Amino acid sequence: MFPQDSFENRIRKVAEIGFDAFEFWFIDQWFDGKGLIPRDKDANVIASLMKYSNIVLSDFVLNSPDGSIGGSLVKPAERSLYIKRLRKMAPIAHKMDCQKMITCTGNFVEGVPRKKQHMSIVTTLKKASKVAEKEGITLLLEPLNTLVDHPGYFLDSTHEGAQIVREVDSPFVRLLFDCYHMQIMNGNIIATIERNIDVLKHFHSAGVPGRHELFIGELNYPNIVKRLDKLGYNGYFGLEYFPTMPSEESLRATLKLLR
Repeated sequence: MFPQDSFENRIRKVAEIGFDAFEFWFIDQWFDGKGLIPRDKDANVIASLMKYSNIVLSDFVLNSPDGSIGGSLVKPAERSLYIKRLRKMAPIAHKMDCQKMITCTGNFVEGVPRKKQHMSIVTTLKKASKVAEKEGITLLLEPLNTLVDHPGYFLDSTHEGAQIVREVDSPFVRLLFDCYHMQIMNGNIIATIERNIDVLKHFHSAGVPGRHELFIGELNYPNIVKRLDKLGYNGYFGLEYFPTMPSEESLRATLKLLR
């Protein structure tokens, strides 16, 4: 959103539009519309803006989908790299009063049995959960689609994601449900949410197909949000889409749709 603005102005603008919270991908990477560029965001400046604008940071991303940033969960050899990244990011999260971080599994490793990679994720997250508990941070494991956006990614189903979270068995490791990704992979969105609401701690959304506004595509987002209300979910419902119109116009229309 607001790709031509500074990151600080983006925070101000989403607060002015009426949002209670925001999220971003990485604290040490910028997205220019095409790819990631190594560049730090200033956590102290963000914290000051949050206080001034009365808006909170819901979460940010800990490690990249392919594992190139922060390590891969499917690779035991990168376990220490991942834990090191978590320990480094925790105090930065505290500066912004952020209590959740999104974590990805990394890509499937050819030649290694899937069950073995599954267990590597569980083992790493069990170890990470001890650090997360000490820091008061919840790790949000995210399944992604492998048909359009993330070919080769390991975790592409809610079912296996929920299985992993239950095997880790820690309140500090939970699942992120991205309606866009899971509609592409599995469909049956509301029923899947109902079956797994006990481990779901955050949501993402975008129109399907295309990953644009929520009112463009095949998903009925107002009904999804109403169902979440009835299920007692009281967390945030994130917007992770590429707008087809000016950012402010797009966000105002989306906020109106969901409220």
